[in-house]
Amino acid sequence: MTEIFWLEQKTCDAPASDDWLSGSECARLATLRFPRRREDWRLGRWTAKQAVAAFLSLPSGPGDLAEIEIRPAPSGAPEVFLADRPAPVSISLSHRAGIGLCAVAPPDTQFGCDLEVVEPRPFSFFQEYFTVEEQALVLRAAPAERDRLITLLWSAKESVLKALRVGLRAATNAVSVCPVAGGRIQDWRIFYGRNSTGRVFDGWWRETPGLLRTVAAGSGIVNRVSFEPMRIASGVHKP
Repeated sequence: MTEIFWLEQKTCDAPASDDWLSGSECARLATLRFPRRREDWRLGRWTAKQAVAAFLSLPSGPGDLAEIEIRPAPSGAPEVFLADRPAPVSISLSHRAGIGLCAVAPPDTQFGCDLEVVEPRPFSFFQEYFTVEEQALVLRAAPAERDRLITLLWSAKESVLKALRVGLRAATNAVSVCPVAGGRIQDWRIFYGRNSTGRVFDGWWRETPGLLRTVAAGSGIVNRVSFEPMRIASGVHKP
């Protein structure tokens, strides 16, 4: 069975210099016109490279990280290359509010992750993007809980769609998710997802003030999520 590990980094964790980026990544960064887009892109690459180095027990100096390259697959999903060759690792990325999240697993693991801010969304949002069952779940919730629930359902959908390697190019109401009441592993809670073909996905979610994280994987392929952040300090690279 497979394990999934995760790492978070903040914008301030990424160095000001770009010597940890590969040549093609520097070229890509130069095409990004807007400062916020550049910041988010750098944060995603920094978080992913740190996570990959930790997972594969690689050194993490600037020159070493420049050898790790994150490239988009034709589907848009991130793929990892090491010295211009496919690396033996799978990743999923998300970033929001100056925080980057990277989930890491062995190669060919079908999974996805997402990070969202808990915030109000208009009534039309869940009418348009949620299934009938999910809309009913939201309407049954206490008003004070609805923002959190809508954020959870949305984030869980994104994680499932990333696990399917289609992302938001697919209709979000083609995926239905349901939190499990009382389901918990340490400080992570449980949800299940199902796509339009009936395929089931296992899911986990975790909340800290204002932020919600989800991870989803094909049912039965994952033994456990590592419920501690990966350690990258002091030269210790193993989770």
